[in-house]
Amino acid sequence: MRIVVHGGQPLKGTLQPSGNSNAALALLAAALLTDAPVTLQRVPDTSGVATLIDAIQSLGTTITRDGDTVQLHTPALHTRDLDQAVTGGQVSLVLLLAPILARRRHARLEIDYPLSRLHTHLNALRDLGVSIRSSAGVIDFQAEPWDKREIVLLQTSVTATAITSMLAAALGRETIIRNAASEPHVQDLLLMLTAMGARIAGIGSNVLHIHGQQGKEQLGGATVQLSPDHIEIASFAAIGAITGGSLSIEGVVPAHLSFIARVFARLGMNLYFNGDTLFLPTHENLIASQSEEELDLPIDTAPWPGFPSDLVAMATVVATQARGTTLFHEKMFDTRLLFVDKLTSMGAQIVLCDPHRAIVVGPTKLRGEYLDTPDVRTGLALLGAALCAETSVTIDNAQLIDRSFENVIGKLVSVGAQIEVVQP
Repeated sequence: MRIVVHGGQPLKGTLQPSGNSNAALALLAAALLTDAPVTLQRVPDTSGVATLIDAIQSLGTTITRDGDTVQLHTPALHTRDLDQAVTGGQVSLVLLLAPILARRRHARLEIDYPLSRLHTHLNALRDLGVSIRSSAGVIDFQAEPWDKREIVLLQTSVTATAITSMLAAALGRETIIRNAASEPHVQDLLLMLTAMGARIAGIGSNVLHIHGQQGKEQLGGATVQLSPDHIEIASFAAIGAITGGSLSIEGVVPAHLSFIARVFARLGMNLYFNGDTLFLPTHENLIASQSEEELDLPIDTAPWPGFPSDLVAMATVVATQARGTTLFHEKMFDTRLLFVDKLTSMGAQIVLCDPHRAIVVGPTKLRGEYLDTPDVRTGLALLGAALCAETSVTIDNAQLIDRSFENVIGKLVSVGAQIEVVQP
């Protein structure tokens, strides 16, 4: 999809965030753990969710959707194979290993990406006693119920935490998972597993103590509402700030945004909360923190509750509009900052020190004619950069934004953004 963005328009009005898309993926997979009906509310309509729904329908799940409510029923899983026709090569669909292993004990996964991308996941599964054999892009798994296991994840991985938690709820009597991820979407999954019959202590922390069904009986059905997408909420607030706008964002969970708000404050953004409403006032100027104790400190990404890596691109765009110098340190991924060449081509003053660190000097006026969205996680940030640019900007491959966020363009247009879709 190609869009043309006419920048310089302040965003003003009220927005309603969608449900967390990462939570939707995990909860849709968890619905297959049981043969009882499951109802999920506030499920976003993203291309990533649509891909997973297609996959689980091919496994035997009946799905009905009414707005943002999705009802699922899986009396039986028709296959144990996650081949390329099912997964489409998307790493996120590895989540489906958990319900297949829980109900069929065997699973087979075909991959067309490096096995190293699953290193943390495979080690965690082995620690749970799962037998794993891999050859020529095909991985075979075999699982059995266990009495007690204690594992430590090699990385604080959201997906590995989700898979091991689902298996612990279904197959283990008692399981302790250390170095677990604790993001809001992980908490949504754990609350769903609790509603389905598991007993879980430590939700919101990185040590989980799960008492599951040990394979004796299946988990039950549940009705669960997803939490609002904190990444979408923070991104909209950031775009509002850099365009000189004022926004009210309703239906937020302030606790999910507290650390994010502290980091944004270092970039001159002030966010206010009244109950479940976030208010962003008009910022005439953004000024990066001049506090002596913070001058030499970078803005770091970190596992939750630290600053999310998914927001480092958006925060970088904000820094281009804030007076002062800001150092970003992306500690979690090697390629998240490589998109800054797009911003420098628009006039931003950014020094990419290495794949993990970038120095931003602001404010600079952004202008440009053409951008090619590089990936899902930076697409919304580049859209924000285009919305505060002094010129019209054409963005290609804008459909990548829809993989993780629901109707972003429509929501931004509703509060004053001028965006034209010129090529579907």
